[in-house]
Amino acid sequence: MRVKEIMTAPVVTVPADATPATVAAVLREHRISGVPVVDPDGAVVGLVSEYDLLARSGGTAGEVMSTAVISVTEDTDVDEVRHLLVERRIHRVPVLAGARLVGIVSRSDVVALLATEWVCQVCGEAVRGSQAPTSCPKCQAGADQFVLQDPDPGS
Repeated sequence: MRVKEIMTAPVVTVPADATPATVAAVLREHRISGVPVVDPDGAVVGLVSEYDLLARSGGTAGEVMSTAVISVTEDTDVDEVRHLLVERRIHRVPVLAGARLVGIVSRSDVVALLATEWVCQVCGEAVRGSQAPTSCPKCQAGADQFVLQDPDPGS
């Protein structure tokens, strides 16, 4: 599965000159824990997380942001993103098309994928994904033969 299938878009962003209070308000309003900082052309120049707001002092997002941003493309495999999130101990990864921000993938996006399972009504094959597959990898049945499997109660 590719990042473009699970990323959140459009992305909430802030400019580098936003105040920490403005960034905090954006995080609270959108119920997110971090936000990309973009330049006037929309290129990502950093990320501000809740941690950055609490641990760093400065008058602008540009002064408190983390500048070592790890990004991926829309065609990056979700397993690669999962690996990045775990190994680098980060919470979100901007998704770029060239230099343009087109989405963001967070830990919660990847976790949600784990809970989404489609079952082929013809052969019983289970496939994880945010959307039903276009065809069954086992029996080649069409997308209309897939139903969303309810998670087990208590899991």
